[in-house]
Amino acid sequence: MGRNLTIDVLKIILALFVVFLHMNFLKETHPLLSFVLVNGIFRIAVPVFLVITGFYFLHIDTTKKLQKWLFRTFLLYAIWMLVFISYWEDNKEIWLTVIFGYHHLWYLIGTFFSGIILFLLRNQKAVVLFTLAILLFGVGYAVQVLGNTHYFKGEEDSVLNDYLMYRNFLFVCFPFLTVGFLINKLKISFEKYKYSYFLVVLSVVMVVAEAYFNYKMISSESTDVLFSLIFASPILFLYSQKIYIKSQSKILASLSTAIYVVHPLIMKSDFYKNITSDYKVLLFIMILIPISFILVIVNRKVKYLL
Repeated sequence: MGRNLTIDVLKIILALFVVFLHMNFLKETHPLLSFVLVNGIFRIAVPVFLVITGFYFLHIDTTKKLQKWLFRTFLLYAIWMLVFISYWEDNKEIWLTVIFGYHHLWYLIGTFFSGIILFLLRNQKAVVLFTLAILLFGVGYAVQVLGNTHYFKGEEDSVLNDYLMYRNFLFVCFPFLTVGFLINKLKISFEKYKYSYFLVVLSVVMVVAEAYFNYKMISSESTDVLFSLIFASPILFLYSQKIYIKSQSKILASLSTAIYVVHPLIMKSDFYKNITSDYKVLLFIMILIPISFILVIVNRKVKYLL
């Protein structure tokens, strides 16, 4: 079986979601719409990436395969941490940055650590794995809500509002990686469900509704984790998997990785910061895509960049 082009196209869309998220898209002109997108729809990206990774993690069934997978994942993380070193080397909590990852690279090191845990637990019953995933996800979500509502005061509030406390390998990466793993292990699919797109629409509505609720009732502060994502992410993956279009090329998958890892470099550049055009976002994408394609081409010669 070849690659599924639909999944690769989905990865491109998700990578662009991450880009728009980091841009705080429409924040200055339409704050409510921006919040629903940036702290709602766009937050679907990383969980779906994790579900996809977890789905294929089922094939990591020997120590040798795990070592190869871990080497590949860690090397990608290490290379891009070095690329971004000028942005984090003066950080007072430098070791925390190394362990948990700089900015968007938290996803890579989080996948690394959660992959180790999942491998050790892979032979547990599905119900045990799923229960553990939901419990850990719930703990992370609860920590974030307590932080955003500032339920506690003083030092406790400061700790709870540190994103490392809830957006990490244990409370985000492991749960979604496990969900993807179980989808494959239990052979769950939407192939027999004719109207599965209703589930996609419903799940997206749930994400939007939760984001709107958060904005109005909890806090207008940035929200990394939405509870509805535990349902929406696997549903979106399963629906995309159902639309099977065979492909032999990895170029789109590599392009999505390139977009993900490189976009903050452009975003943090003086060139981008000095752009005052109303079409700043469009100009950014016009710069980002060619640079990402160049990375894909270079990666063919210099392995492990993507």
